[in-house]
Amino acid sequence: MGSHSAQPPIPTPTTPAGREGLEAVLERPDRAVIALDFDGTLADIVPDPERARAHPGAVEALAALAPKVASIAVITGRPAGVAVRYGGFAGVPGLDRLVVLGHYGAERWDAATGTVTAPAPHPGVAEARAELPGVLHEFGAWHGTWTEEKGQAVAVHTRRADDPQAAFETLRGPLGELAARHGLILEPGRQVLELRPPGMDKGVALAEYVREVDAASVVYAGDDLGDLAAFAAVEKLRGGGPDGIPGLLVCSGSAEVPELAERADLSVPGPAAVVDFLAALADQL
Repeated sequence: MGSHSAQPPIPTPTTPAGREGLEAVLERPDRAVIALDFDGTLADIVPDPERARAHPGAVEALAALAPKVASIAVITGRPAGVAVRYGGFAGVPGLDRLVVLGHYGAERWDAATGTVTAPAPHPGVAEARAELPGVLHEFGAWHGTWTEEKGQAVAVHTRRADDPQAAFETLRGPLGELAARHGLILEPGRQVLELRPPGMDKGVALAEYVREVDAASVVYAGDDLGDLAAFAAVEKLRGGGPDGIPGLLVCSGSAEVPELAERADLSVPGPAAVVDFLAALADQL
């Protein structure tokens, strides 16, 4: 991301609703919310989720864009503090209008204060976590899977298994039953199965935040099944008649999750291209 003069133009959305959303952002950037998923959107997917980091240039692009818009929101299934650390978002000049909505919006970190607010963990998470080793052992999925502790949730990654997709399919049913027994829901993703409390998803988090900041337009970029709820929220917002809010849906990397790509107004090939999009938007504003 060298000089700003070399920045390519913003790619054109393929749908009328997407073009209207982008136009609204460009016309009134001070009332636009730019919302983004973290893993697979701002950070490349890696075999070990603990090694995920924001794509080079992401923070620079966000810092260039943030002062020109109402707010930037990172909405992630990760704990808010972890996303802040892996993203390198803390203490960055220009990023004081950034919020991180972690655990699908159950947690919140504000750059302006540097603090995280979070509810008490759901008791079912601890109960399911205690039973998890037995379930993994019973279904022969102990080797190659990796369990991620998320405080408000627990996730099982199959990306390191000999056959990641087979391990994912084997565990989907049993982990769904485990979640249900403890009042949780199962959130499938790209070779990850997450057990988490119900009632919060990226769509709920995004819609509430858009209302909170009284946004007049919204952009949402995501890459995985968990982002479908946010896509649906934007579709609902822009379908609200005269009170509707224009929006642009961006899919990061269209090959792995066709369900998301089919509903996107704009598909870009992964985090590097998302960063280019953010930089181009900042440049044009």
